[in-house]
Formats: sequence, structure tokens, C-alpha cells
Amino acid sequence: MTTGTEPPRRGRAEAIRRVHHVGIVVRRLDEAYGFYRDALRLPLVREAMVPDQGVHAALLAAGESEIELLEPRAPGGVQRFLDTRGEGLHHVCFEVPDVERALTAFAAQQVELIDRVPRPGLAGRIGFLHPRACAGVLVELATPSPGAPAPDAWLRLKRLVIGVSDPRRAARLFQQLFGLPEVAMNGGPRTMLAVGRGSILMV
Repeated sequence: MTTGTEPPRRGRAEAIRRVHHVGIVVRRLDEAYGFYRDALRLPLVREAMVPDQGVHAALLAAGESEIELLEPRAPGGVQRFLDTRGEGLHHVCFEVPDVERALTAFAAQQVELIDRVPRPGLAGRIGFLHPRACAGVLVELATPSPGAPAPDAWLRLKRLVIGVSDPRRAARLFQQLFGLPEVAMNGGPRTMLAVGRGSILMV
């Protein structure tokens, strides 16, 4: 039996290898380059139009992870995000070995999905889980296409801080969904989870 304060028990669907990228919505990609590419000196990995998402997107290397910049170019979810919330963090993407298998496993566990089958994206083959399934966080899963490794970057994404209404419940949910181990911290209403060489801090 579960209560309103406890997330349902689920087994993880697929091993999470790392935070592949964090997606950030920007008004203009060329202006965002002034900070992320030029000031922070993050190397550009790739840039492309993604028609089904209505965005002009770019990936920049940040250690073992990447930063994805999203400029909306057509009506859709990213444009609505920009209109209602302004520029800022849009989603977190985890790399998995087989995104199709992961989505199938989550569907079997009755996890609410946006994508039941993978689709092409800038990060490879991708699929999104619904924020309602992930404590209000939009989570993307990606299996990158085979290719050259990302260029070296002097700066790496060490920790992603996510604000949620109940950090401990959100952390337990991410542990159950994605198998992320908890990292010891000082006491308080915060919980940190390890992902690859980095971490996610729920506050």
C-alpha cells in the first residue's frame, strides 16, 4: 500500500550512464553563444534545426556532459516555456544504453510518458518522460548515435541543482525510477544523488 506522501515502488528500467545534457531555453542562440561558447569557452559539439520540436538547438561540451541550448523557432512546448517562464533550465537528459528498451520498461511499469517510442533528436535517439512522473521535472532519455567523442572542455558539469516541493520524496522517486545512489550530506531538507562523475541536488 502507498500513501499520498510516498512514491509508488518501481524497479529501474535501464541503467543510467551519465547526465548526457541539461537543456536550457534561450531567446536567441547567437546571443547565448556569447556566454556559453565565448565566455565559458565550452566547445561546440553540434548545431542543427530539430523540426519536430520546433527549435534551433546546439550542444556544447561540459566535461562528460553537455549543455543543450534551445531557441524556439515554431509554436510548441519550447515556445510556450519561453513565453510563460522566460529563459532557463528546461530539462535534464540521462544517457541510457537502449532508449527503446527503457521506454518499453517504463511503460510496463505504468510510468507516464510523453514518448512511447524513440524519435530522433540532437542527442541521438531520444524519448521524454512526463514531468508528472518525475516530481515535476522534465526528463529526457537518450542513446547517442555512434560517432566521434565530444571535444575536451576545461569546464565540467559537476552538480545539477533542481528545486522541488519535497526534496526527499523527489530523490526517492529518482532512486526508484533511475537507480541513482544517494550521496551522504549534512542534515537538512536537501538530498544529493550520484550520476556518473557528477550529481543531482534536490532542494
